[in-house]
Amino acid sequence: MSNITVYRDTNPQQPLFKSDDGAAIRQQLAEIGVRFERWQAEQAIDASSSAEEILAAYRSEIERLKTEQGYITVDTISLASDHPAKDELRQKFLSEHTHSEDEVRFFVRGAGMFYLHVADKVYQVLCCKNDLISVPANTTHWFDMGPEPDFTAIRLFNNPDGWVANYSGNMIADQFPKFDC
Repeated sequence: MSNITVYRDTNPQQPLFKSDDGAAIRQQLAEIGVRFERWQAEQAIDASSSAEEILAAYRSEIERLKTEQGYITVDTISLASDHPAKDELRQKFLSEHTHSEDEVRFFVRGAGMFYLHVADKVYQVLCCKNDLISVPANTTHWFDMGPEPDFTAIRLFNNPDGWVANYSGNMIADQFPKFDC
């Protein structure tokens, strides 16, 4: 189940706010300019569905976001626990970074944890199936797919080159609880 936990960036042991209520998650994130929505597929999909089938199932929502935000590239990403580079990929995403464009992810299946470092707080957001999160450009954050990743997500980009990270060098991610799916 999706949830949010908010911490002071200097105290990862003491939550300031915690909720698994969708409206509360959306409200907390809206206050820092982060979009959070829940989508429903227009047709049945499962773990064996192709990228084309997945994109077709969410076509109206994808087109709405493309029109609203000007996204030009859409794809899917799947990662399973048997991926040979899962540990290296996890480490790559665990370092605090920013992007020059929004980071938009919609979880078709599985889950992942986003950590948003805004002002003096860290917003830990567990995103699960049917959750969309859109992290604004230049927002410091990191992502944890867990030690045994198993998810499929739709990604939307303004940049046709896709995911480009600008690492902050801040080791803050090491201080916060990891996602142990």
